[in-house]
Amino acid sequence: MASLLLAVIYLAFVSLGLPDSLLGSAWPTMQTVMEVPSSYAGYVSMTIAFMTIVSSLLSPRLIRKFETKWIVICSIALTVLGLIGFSCSNRYWMLFLFSVPYGLGAGSVDASLNHYVASHYSSRVMNFLHCFYGLGAVISPNIMALALKYARWNEGYRWTAFIQAGILLVCILSLPLWNANGHSDEDDGETAGIREVWKVPGVALTLIAFFSYCAGEATCFLWTSSYFAGTKEGMSQELVASFGSLIFGGLMLGRLIAGFISDRLGDKKLIRIGIAVEAVGILLVLIPSPQYYFAMAGFLIIGTGMGPVYPAIQHMAPANFGKKCSAAVIGLQMASAYVGSTFMPTVFGYLQQGVGIWIMPLYLLAFAVLNFVFLELAYRAIAKNS
Repeated sequence: MASLLLAVIYLAFVSLGLPDSLLGSAWPTMQTVMEVPSSYAGYVSMTIAFMTIVSSLLSPRLIRKFETKWIVICSIALTVLGLIGFSCSNRYWMLFLFSVPYGLGAGSVDASLNHYVASHYSSRVMNFLHCFYGLGAVISPNIMALALKYARWNEGYRWTAFIQAGILLVCILSLPLWNANGHSDEDDGETAGIREVWKVPGVALTLIAFFSYCAGEATCFLWTSSYFAGTKEGMSQELVASFGSLIFGGLMLGRLIAGFISDRLGDKKLIRIGIAVEAVGILLVLIPSPQYYFAMAGFLIIGTGMGPVYPAIQHMAPANFGKKCSAAVIGLQMASAYVGSTFMPTVFGYLQQGVGIWIMPLYLLAFAVLNFVFLELAYRAIAKNS
């Protein structure tokens, strides 16, 4: 039963990844159809991320009041609604309307499942969990590429909604597994609120680091396809759209590798190695070339380096801050992460309009450095407090 439940949790994380990469893959085509500037993708992304922040901040309260399984089911249902809404949108303003359920569905399921797995499973399971997020995020740009080739961008969202609905059905059918597993939400005992955990040493530094990580990650999610469209020539729309899966393929690969070595290396070493690999990928993208091969390899390596960072930070929360604080800390981490996801891709949208999209790797490098520095400061603050 425990193995079956874990498989369902992995599938739920596939559903979490499916919607995240669609906008970046489809946007070069969507902006033309809707007759809006390229930077307008940032406003839609910002709305989705803002709603995710709201649901992340509510997650500690939801975790106290409801079982994880119900949070998962309701959240996936909201993303299905958002995807169907996007597929029916033929005006730019309609995207904002359906960004509300699109974003609300992501935050609570992300925080609740991360808290559940961090509390009950090893670092290996956490990395594999986020590997399946990468799988979902790799699948959807390729669905969008097929839709652009054989139909329209709207169909890419519709086909993804059908897959998401299938996952929702599996989660509903698996409800009895949660009771049979032996890990109940009541095992967590009393949990601290968001106001309490602000005073815990290292929390604020971790939040800044998480902000920096997701600022770089979300910029890649939204602008990778546009980077190729703006810096390389002679590529078809479907090829440009498919490049949106590079960062997600790298994330999946990085988390798959980390799943096999995480128990041996530990979370801190995984993060340090990951950021170093990310820097190598950024340097590859910086190589000036009219061909897309260096940039293609670079974005794949950037994703591979980023891969273990997110799950490792989440998995360390109970050990660093205690189980009582972990739900609130993870909720705050998710919120700070999505603040980075909300604003920094939009900031980059304005920056690339003024300077040129070629500046993207330098933008990513700045946030990689911030991520590393603030995590190291957080480790010191936690060690000093211990």
